[in-house]
Amino acid sequence: MAFYSEEEKTEDYLFKIVLIGDSAVGKSNLLARFARDEFYPNSKSTIGVEFQTQKVDINGKEVKAQIWDTAGQERFRAVTSAYYRGAVGALLVYDISRHQTFDSIGRWLNELHTHSDMNVVTILVGNKSDLKDAREVPTSEGKALAEAQGLFFMETSALDSSNVSAAFQMVVKEIYNILSRKVMISQELKKQDPSWVGSGKTVVLQDGSQETAVAEPKKGGCCSS
Repeated sequence: MAFYSEEEKTEDYLFKIVLIGDSAVGKSNLLARFARDEFYPNSKSTIGVEFQTQKVDINGKEVKAQIWDTAGQERFRAVTSAYYRGAVGALLVYDISRHQTFDSIGRWLNELHTHSDMNVVTILVGNKSDLKDAREVPTSEGKALAEAQGLFFMETSALDSSNVSAAFQMVVKEIYNILSRKVMISQELKKQDPSWVGSGKTVVLQDGSQETAVAEPKKGGCCSS
C-alpha cells in the first residue's frame, strides 16, 4: 500500500513489504544486510514481528520500503497474520541447504494470499547460496517453482551479501512501476472524463488482451497496487 500526503503527492511513497518463510532461513539477516549492511551469525529467531524502513531511489523518486520481518515459527503465525494486510510486496524465503523449507513454499503462498491482496509482488528467494556443498535445492528447481507460481526468483546470500540488495530492489521497483502505470491511467481518465474523478467508480480499460481496473485515489489517502 503506497501512502502519500497532500504535500508530498507522488514524490514520496511508502511500500509495505513482508519477509516470510520458515524459521532460520535467514530472513532477519537478509533485512539486516539490506538495511544496515550487517550480518549476525548467531542471530536468534524473531519473535512476533519487527520492521525497518529503507529508502530506495527509483527513477529519481524517493521510495520508502517498510520491510516487516515475520516470525517463522508456527506458534507465532496467528500473531503475525494480521501484518500481511496492506502489504504490496513479499520476499518468500527458503534455505537452499534445507529442502523442507522449500517444501513449505506452497503453504506460505496460501497464507500470503489469504491475508493480503492476490496481486502482491512476490519474489521467491533461495537464501544461503554460499552453502554450495550443502545445497539440497537445485537452482533449476527454484526457478521452475517460481515460473509455475508467477513469481520473481533470485538466489541470495546474506553472509556474503550476494544479490541481497538486488532482490529487495526488484520488488520495490516492480511495485513502483505498477503504481506508476495506475497513476498514468487515472490521469488519462481525468482528462477524458473529469466527472469520473471522485465518483467512486471503478473503470476497466481494455489494453490488448489484458484488462486493468483502476480507481482514482483521494488526496491524503492511499493507493494500492
